[in-house]
Amino acid sequence: MAANGLMTASNVFLHRPVHSQFSFSSRTSQMAPLGVKGRVSFIGNVKRCFPVVLSMAKSETFEEAGKSVAPGNGISIMVNGCSGKMGKAVIKAADSAGVKIVPTSFGSAEEAGQRVEVCGKEILVHGPTEREKVLSSVFEKYPELIVVDYTIPSAVNDNAELYGKVGVPFVMGTTGGDRTRLYKTVEESKIYAVISPQMGKQVVAFLAAMEIMSEQFPGAFAGYSLEVMESHQASKLDASGTAKAVISCFQKLGVSYDVDQIQLIRDPKQQIEVVGVPEEHVLGHAFHLYHLTSPDKTVSFEFQHNVCGRSIYAEGTVDAVLFLAKKIRSKAEKRIYNMIDVLREGNMR
Repeated sequence: MAANGLMTASNVFLHRPVHSQFSFSSRTSQMAPLGVKGRVSFIGNVKRCFPVVLSMAKSETFEEAGKSVAPGNGISIMVNGCSGKMGKAVIKAADSAGVKIVPTSFGSAEEAGQRVEVCGKEILVHGPTEREKVLSSVFEKYPELIVVDYTIPSAVNDNAELYGKVGVPFVMGTTGGDRTRLYKTVEESKIYAVISPQMGKQVVAFLAAMEIMSEQFPGAFAGYSLEVMESHQASKLDASGTAKAVISCFQKLGVSYDVDQIQLIRDPKQQIEVVGVPEEHVLGHAFHLYHLTSPDKTVSFEFQHNVCGRSIYAEGTVDAVLFLAKKIRSKAEKRIYNMIDVLREGNMR
């Protein structure tokens, strides 16, 4: 299945490995050994397919969940990091969904005073000074405000503390920062928030399936070795939060692996020639590959998801905003959510 550049497979292939190295596969190029233009495949000439069915039960029915908040019905979003590619993608997706865009954003000291135009809307960027005063003023003007954060890892905790102090609900799409401190901030401030290192709905569904497998079959891959490779645009400084989440599941399944072992690919030339990233998406992609090998090297499993562009994350972020607005309006007891909660609601556009 392919959606928005995301490639998934309904079968897991059990086969004998034919090469000690590995790489990504794509829809456009053939497989070849690493170091040679193209990629390498683990799949030999003979293979048997064993369909694996993983289900994710909903916490409530569609009828019980009720209707989603109607797009544009009083909801306003302030996108912090609007000058970045992800911030702009979210603004475009939100505008298409009828959500009101607040013409104010927070950025770095160097960006202070800049005006960013997206979808015909001019957004004024404020620097680190007077952020509390600005946010309080915006929240007073837009009482159904939800902040969307796509800034930088080092700003995650300070930003969350600001949102909590003012009392503004938020959707945190920025990865990194001290996540324990982040959750503690939200809990203590009692604001509503969706926090997820991954906003792509289909990728989140894959993560949920991995969680189910790890919970139901702990130790199933005990003794297996794991290799993880991930490729993102060079501007992404930290390791993929998605890769870390998948690795956590493999650890529960009995695999010994440290996140420091992740092979990060950030060189554009290698991304094009070895990984197989289309040249037009070098500045915006997320390719992941996880390869498991049995202790005696006779069995291997491979999981992969490749995303080109940012639309999958932007659309998921807007769904998270609509979901959070509904929870706020219903005065839900639970305050902190993730994208699996959004998926389980079942009301995505």
